[in-house]
Amino acid sequence: MSYDYVVVGGGIYGCATAWELARRGARVVVLEARTVASGASGGPGKRGVRACGRDPRELPLMQLAYDLWPALADEIGAATGYERTGGLHLFEREPDGLDGGWASAPGRAWAQNQRGIATEILERDAVRALEPDVCDAVSGALYCPNDGIADHTATTRGLATAAARLGAEIREGTAVVGLERAGDRVTAVVTAEGERIAVGEAALLLTNTRVSGFVREALGVTLPVWPMLPQVLLTEPLDPSPVRHLIGHERRTLAIKPLSGGQVMISGGWRGRWDAQAEQGEAIPAQVEGNLAEAAAVFPALVGVRLAESDAARPESVCVDDIPIIDRLPGATNLIVGTGWSGHGFAISLAVAKLLADWATGSERPEPLRPFAYDRFLA
Repeated sequence: MSYDYVVVGGGIYGCATAWELARRGARVVVLEARTVASGASGGPGKRGVRACGRDPRELPLMQLAYDLWPALADEIGAATGYERTGGLHLFEREPDGLDGGWASAPGRAWAQNQRGIATEILERDAVRALEPDVCDAVSGALYCPNDGIADHTATTRGLATAAARLGAEIREGTAVVGLERAGDRVTAVVTAEGERIAVGEAALLLTNTRVSGFVREALGVTLPVWPMLPQVLLTEPLDPSPVRHLIGHERRTLAIKPLSGGQVMISGGWRGRWDAQAEQGEAIPAQVEGNLAEAAAVFPALVGVRLAESDAARPESVCVDDIPIIDRLPGATNLIVGTGWSGHGFAISLAVAKLLADWATGSERPEPLRPFAYDRFLA
C-alpha cells in the first residue's frame, strides 16, 4: 500500500499529527519502533497544559492549544483526563535581580495577556485563598485560570485509536533506520527489517530523542539537541490533598500537580540516570530527596510524605535554547522534523500537530512555527 504521509514516531506528536492528517482524508501510516506512548508520551501521572511561565515564542501555540484541549475527548471518543485546574507561578521573598523576581511579575503578566493568555497578578493573601497550605514565604503569583493538566498516556493512545478509525495505519514494532532520496526529496523510509515504505507527499520525523542522531546520519545535519531523563514522583494518597492547582515556581526547580484520589505529582526538572543494563532510566535517590525537599519547602504539609512511585525511565529531548526545532532540513525538502521539546512539549502538542498537518498538506510554513526554524542557529 502507498501512503501520502509517513509519520515516524508513535508519541503524542506522531499520533496527533496522524489524526489531523487522516481527518483531511490523507493516507497515513505511523511507524513506531516499540509501542504507542512507550517513550516520553507515556508514564505515570499527568502533564501540565500550561502557558504561565512559558517561553514567549511558544505562547501563540498555547493560545491555540487552549481552544483545542477541552473538546479533544469528544472529538476522538476517548478519555484524555483533561482538567482546567488553573495554574499558579509562585514567587517567594527574594532580592530582585536581572533574572526576574517579584519585580518581573507585571511585565510577565502584560506579555502573556498581550498574546491572549489570561494572566492575573495575585498578592500573598489572594494566593493563600486559592492554596491555603502554601508556605508563608510565598509573596505572590501569576495566575492563569485556563492552565490545567491532562493524562498524556491516555491522550496519546486515544489519538492513535482515533487516527486508525479514520483509516490511518498504526504500525508498532517498526523501527525506521534510513531514508531513500531522489535529489533533495525523500522517496521512502527504510525499516530495520529492510522494508521500503514509499513516501508520497511528505515524511514527518517526530521520534523525539531519536531525531537528532537520525538526521545526523541520514542528512549530515547537526541539531543542538540532547537527551535527558526527567524525574517524576507520585505521593501516596493524601486526605485532604494540600495542592489544588497546577503549580510552578519562579526560582525553585519545582512543578506540582494534584491528581485524582488525593495523590500529588512532584517534578519540575530533576533528573535520573541511564541504566545501560536495563536499557532505561532510573531515579537517583539524592535527586528524589532534593525534589521532595523543594516541594515540602513550598507546601509544608508535604514534609515526610510517602512516595507511591519515583520514575525516570523515559528520555526526553532538550534543545540548547529550551524551545523545540520544528522545520524542514537541508537536503530533504519534504521531510519535517520535530524535536527538542525540553520537558514542556505536551501542552502545545495539539496546536503543533494541527499546524504540521497544515504545512504538510500546503506549501507555506504556518506563522506560529517560524520561531522554531532550524536556521535560528546558523550564521
